Amino acid sequence: MKNISKSLWGIVFVLIGLFIGLNSFGILDINLFFDGWWTLFIIVPCFIGLFDPENGGKSGNLIGLLIGICLLLVARDIVNFDFFAKLIVPLILVCIGLSMIFNNRIQAKITEKVQEGKKDGLESIVATFSEQRVNKDDEKFKGASLDAVFGSVVLDLRRAKLEKDTTIIASAIFGGIEILVPSDVCVKVKSTPIFGGVSNRVSHRGDAKVTIYVEAFSMFGGIDIK
Repeated sequence: MKNISKSLWGIVFVLIGLFIGLNSFGILDINLFFDGWWTLFIIVPCFIGLFDPENGGKSGNLIGLLIGICLLLVARDIVNFDFFAKLIVPLILVCIGLSMIFNNRIQAKITEKVQEGKKDGLESIVATFSEQRVNKDDEKFKGASLDAVFGSVVLDLRRAKLEKDTTIIASAIFGGIEILVPSDVCVKVKSTPIFGGVSNRVSHRGDAKVTIYVEAFSMFGGIDIK
């Protein structure tokens, strides 16, 4: 399942290419710009995001998928907008509730570790309408709080001294955060994306000596761990 999202994107581009090519030669007559075609820009990425193992949170993708489908039905005059307006809030609440129920046990340990890390004190790194790049080469790293608001933060831990499990709290609001970690650590993420994304590209390593616990929040922003 590791590469399923990339395969799905490949299938999407192949189908688009085939439809355009066959239409150009008159073999097919498919209207690619049907009523509500623009909703595919919401539906397709959110659907594929549900199968992305590197995406730390699925609730945002599920909510986006349901909104996209509802907007498509409205654009096709299958349902009216008033019905959609009444339905959208309950759908979002149900998705958030289901996400909390099914993720509760999985995220419990991460929450516990994050709370322990907060007691030790975290270094604060903030970028507001600016860019911050912090390099921890040959330095002891005991955890950090990262905040990017209309800005970007890059935290490079690839050559940092990680002597024990540590905690990172990351918040990206209309901004981006990139966390670069050593090859011999394990990263576990608890994420809350709201029209944003949290991507953990670090494989779970059973023989890792150190685990980095990340509590991530993104709103119209992105957090990338690699």
